Amino acid sequence: MTADNPLSDRLDDDDYPAYTMGRAAEMLGTTPGFLRAIGEARLITPLRSEGGHRRYSRYQLRIAARARELVDRGTPIEAACRIVILEDQLEEAQRINDEYRRAANEAAGSAGSG
Repeated sequence: MTADNPLSDRLDDDDYPAYTMGRAAEMLGTTPGFLRAIGEARLITPLRSEGGHRRYSRYQLRIAARARELVDRGTPIEAACRIVILEDQLEEAQRINDEYRRAANEAAGSAGSG
């Protein structure tokens, strides 16, 4: 197999739905019911196989793991899902702000050198 093989591309893709519900639950040390519950709370939406089985990506497993940490500390599942969603939105907003700040600094630097 070569590095440009489509299979290796999928295995490196954080969004590729590679994990079954059973495997995902095992990796997280939780139950399939927990994964269904965070799906119902709309924290993650697993893709479905042709047979209708849920499939999870590595990104979704990281999100689920964060929710599980909060639930393990006593946070109700609905609140844990909301917290994780807000944390994710904050991280994205900070990333966008950093990009704008970088672009503004570059623009200011090139305007001063003219």
